[in-house]
Amino acid sequence: MPRATGVAGELTGALPLVSLAALLSACALVQRSPAPEPGRESPLNSAQASRFADSVLHLMTLDEKLGQLAQSPGRGTQTGPRVPEGGEQQIRAGRVGSFLGIFGAEYTRELQRIATQESRLKIPLLFANDIIHGFRTIYPVPIAEAASFDPERVTLSARGAAVEAAAHGLHWTFAPMVDIARDPRWGRIVEGAGEDPYLGAIMAAAQVRGFQGGDGAIGLGEPDVLMATAKHFAAYGGAEGGRDYNSVELTERTLWETYLPPYEAAVEAGAATVMAAFNDIGGIPAHSSDWLLVDVLRQRWGFKGLVVSDWGGIGEMVPHGVAATTGAAGILALRAGVDVDMSDGIYADSLAAAVRAGRLEEAFVDSSVHRLLRLKYALGLFQDPYRFNDVARERRFTLAPEHLRAARIAAREGIVLLKNANKTLPLRKDVRTIAVIGPLADDARSALGSWAADGRSDEAVSVLAGIRASVGQSGRVIYARGAPVDTADTTGFAQARSAASRADAIILVLGERENMSAEAASRASIELPGAQLALARSVIRAARASASGSRKPIIAVLMNGRALAIPELVAETPAVLETWFLGTQHGGAVVDVLFGDYNPSGKLPVTFPRATGQIPIYYNHRNTGRPPDSANSYTSKYLDLPWTPLFPFGYGLSYTTFAYSNLRLSPQSIGGRDSIEVTVDVRNAGDRAGDEVVQVYVRDNVASVAQPVRALKAFRRVTLGPGEMQSVAFKLGPDSFALYDRQMRRVVEPGTFTIYVGTDSNAQLNSRFEFTGDTLVLAPPTPRFH
Repeated sequence: MPRATGVAGELTGALPLVSLAALLSACALVQRSPAPEPGRESPLNSAQASRFADSVLHLMTLDEKLGQLAQSPGRGTQTGPRVPEGGEQQIRAGRVGSFLGIFGAEYTRELQRIATQESRLKIPLLFANDIIHGFRTIYPVPIAEAASFDPERVTLSARGAAVEAAAHGLHWTFAPMVDIARDPRWGRIVEGAGEDPYLGAIMAAAQVRGFQGGDGAIGLGEPDVLMATAKHFAAYGGAEGGRDYNSVELTERTLWETYLPPYEAAVEAGAATVMAAFNDIGGIPAHSSDWLLVDVLRQRWGFKGLVVSDWGGIGEMVPHGVAATTGAAGILALRAGVDVDMSDGIYADSLAAAVRAGRLEEAFVDSSVHRLLRLKYALGLFQDPYRFNDVARERRFTLAPEHLRAARIAAREGIVLLKNANKTLPLRKDVRTIAVIGPLADDARSALGSWAADGRSDEAVSVLAGIRASVGQSGRVIYARGAPVDTADTTGFAQARSAASRADAIILVLGERENMSAEAASRASIELPGAQLALARSVIRAARASASGSRKPIIAVLMNGRALAIPELVAETPAVLETWFLGTQHGGAVVDVLFGDYNPSGKLPVTFPRATGQIPIYYNHRNTGRPPDSANSYTSKYLDLPWTPLFPFGYGLSYTTFAYSNLRLSPQSIGGRDSIEVTVDVRNAGDRAGDEVVQVYVRDNVASVAQPVRALKAFRRVTLGPGEMQSVAFKLGPDSFALYDRQMRRVVEPGTFTIYVGTDSNAQLNSRFEFTGDTLVLAPPTPRFH
């Protein structure tokens, strides 16, 4: 049998004669085809990539095909992440197509060399990692970035993360997480944009554009972009009881109205890949749902990319109870449209026998391999497998000064001022002595937040370090830990009280460690954990009892990955800042706000309840037949607590104040596909410049299906100097007024709508307009769930 030249060099094994022509054709295609150029054609739809994938696919054995669909996890060592034992031989044998958690320009280059010089077909590898909010330079956690209400800034953060990660040999990130979360007990709320589908969709698209270098995946092929992954498809954030990995029970209407819009936005922005969710919906695990992965994702939305399983998600269909064996689970997943098997090894170990026994059609395998090859081609890896393996670029972009500056700007924008009684903030820069108290003040690891990739705590700035650096020689900082984060230990209270009594200003740093949110980190109670509330009360009493107590500024700085129920802390503390986990530049950003170098502008992307018992609580609820009425006992409310939240969605104060007036709509009625212009005058009524997030909410007053009391449809950040007024205009088209009718069509129905404009979801300034004429059908009925 003659030997032949392979895709990237000489083959080491014999091929059937029938494959020789196809192989030579593939070689010629590579030789005459440069890497895809951004801006010309989306690589996901490239006919050239498709023809190339066809050429290579015809050369592959069944075992090699299944090897391409296998993603192997790396292992940690003292010299960095490495392939598992025997991994190099797996590469040579063509038994792995991608690796998870392995990076480093030099090491990934060596693995790529093995793949493209020592394997039979010379197919390059993909290297993936969870780059959620940064690689080495860590940006704010996603819920904090959502609090910025600044999609341009979010795009820049994802762009910086992609540049840095790609320089370390990575091609693929498992972000953005776009799950809507109405239950803050669920720990992974920290990874998303909160409770609102519109904000979630805007942020999802912004992150995809940043990771991939533009809309429509046009940046793929450049050596400084990552393939983005919209996850977890779908409705993972609806887990019952807020317990991670739990079942999701919701109506099709709620799924389409609330949970699916961010995924669709990510797909429309060009996300190259989508990850299936751990949960089931209506008894069907997402990893086996051809309705989700085919009917909705590929047919309804036209998705052309790759679907990857979540870690172990295929094998988990056995405990779900829909497969008796892992092999049977693999058949279900591949048939449903899960292309890549992350970590399970089920495809590589079990599916060849299933195909040979006639239990699985090889066409399913071919379709998945074709999609994977097309993406590898789109990345330019067949043209140059080492294009992501430049050690000089790795050094240049690791903790690059421009990335650190961008991270600090992003961190400042994510801070939300919840309370500022008597203008406690900003602090005077000449304050003599500052007591910094609390278990998180010196916790640089928590400042990074969860999923911090290669971020390192010794490179992060804690709150305490930021204050010490800022005060320098002009002041003195007293630090007292006070209490652990999550135990009832009060032995440090005396030291904390002593520090408070001796200081001229007190900063309490309270909340959660970074590992108390994110995956497998659900909490049954979202009140302040441990003895922290008692610590705060003890410190406040000691401060007030000191000689200058009544004049002493006291500020609570919160660090956390979810909404917290903190009514007592808010009631007793003059100023409260929500800082989330802000990444590498956490402490510097907090100091910028504390001392007034930056005027806070963040807004809450999630409702803060008064108590855990109010959950789920979210602003865009339906009204019910008996909406809450304090004068009527027989309405929807509690006996022991107000029904209202502690802080509503969209809430956030500033060091200045903003006045809204003169709301006008033009025209007053529309029909068909017309749009309406919403204009409002916003004036900075204070004495310092500031940014305001102007928010527009819509209510459909009477519809064929009960609608939310209001829903966010537009927002914009504006910067205003003292006394400055600006007319802010928005153009709302039919989609802003659409609903799913009783036939589950996306329509705009004739009738009146109320538009609210203001500083949060409780905005009172409003005006009405009318949609006239016939019902406007924007989309046909949704695919019915099966």
